[in-house]
Amino acid sequence: MNDTILYTIALTMVNGVGGVLSRQLLQALGDARAVFQEKKQLLERIPGIGSVLAAEITNPEVLRRAEQEVRFIDDAGITVLVCGDEAYPFRLRECPDAPLVLYYKGKGNLNARHAVSVVGTRHATRYGQEMTAALLDDLAALYPDTLIVSGLAYGIDIAAHRQALAGGLPTVGVLAHGLDRIYPPAHRQTAIAMLEQGGLLTDFPSGTNPDRPNFLKRNRIIAGLTEATLVVESAEKGGSLVTAGLALSYGRDVFACPGRIGDLYSAGCNQLIRRQGAALITSARDLVDALGWQQQDASPAARQTELLFAETDSPEIQRVLEALQGGGELHIDQLSLQTGFTIQQLTALLFELEMDGRIASLPGNRYHLR
Repeated sequence: MNDTILYTIALTMVNGVGGVLSRQLLQALGDARAVFQEKKQLLERIPGIGSVLAAEITNPEVLRRAEQEVRFIDDAGITVLVCGDEAYPFRLRECPDAPLVLYYKGKGNLNARHAVSVVGTRHATRYGQEMTAALLDDLAALYPDTLIVSGLAYGIDIAAHRQALAGGLPTVGVLAHGLDRIYPPAHRQTAIAMLEQGGLLTDFPSGTNPDRPNFLKRNRIIAGLTEATLVVESAEKGGSLVTAGLALSYGRDVFACPGRIGDLYSAGCNQLIRRQGAALITSARDLVDALGWQQQDASPAARQTELLFAETDSPEIQRVLEALQGGGELHIDQLSLQTGFTIQQLTALLFELEMDGRIASLPGNRYHLR
């Protein structure tokens, strides 16, 4: 394992240095190795650091713990994904609070063309379990490559993972602890099966306990890893609504299954729909149509390349037009994957093309050629 991974892991283990300060340090000093090789007096001068955090960074115990973690990673066959690496999930990378380091074990593609997070209450009712089964069963028939992401918790989470496995869909569980354990232990056999048909993902190192704050923290990964979040069943308050809120803040689509008025574990979904935070769906076809997958995968009518491009078009503009020509109606995440541009770069290019009247934007951050 290279030194970049070692020092980046070490940076995530410094007490008091979270994601924001980590990025400030990397921006100021260039890379994680430079952070730990810098003198304490110079670290103190970096905005937001000061003498206390500088002492934490230069504490030799930090690197010792990181070296111990690297040994565990090597022995356990874990893949480390560093934000900025090509293999890092592209959708998650666009989130402002994306983890600096991810630990992954499994065979599933975290950059799958189609990816949906399925979340809900830990106290799933029969209705919630049946809706989960029906939605994923139909989705497996429509788009068998769809990656299903959830949190391996009781209730809707585990129902989603198990139904995905049964239907042949890849499924990834995002954990609130390290990969040295499975919590809850009752889901161990399901987690083992997921290693062959999906995987397990976390930003927590080994030895991390599944404490309550960690579950809320991991929700940002569930929301950021996919193009859409589906809330099957939820009370008025709960972690699944937090996940939905995060997804909305990332500009992702959110869907909810409606429930009977007065039912405790339908109140949250009904509230999301009523406040227009989520679109109502009752079937997998509703989800597919709302996300525009059919249009994305359809072969559009051929256009003459010379009519598509203008003489003054930059190479970047041409690349976006080529992607739209070959992909029909595309979500901005799909454009990012096909062109290699960041969401920020694409936003500027798409705005220019829309102002020129050459493309049209649709609800849900989707675009197509005029």
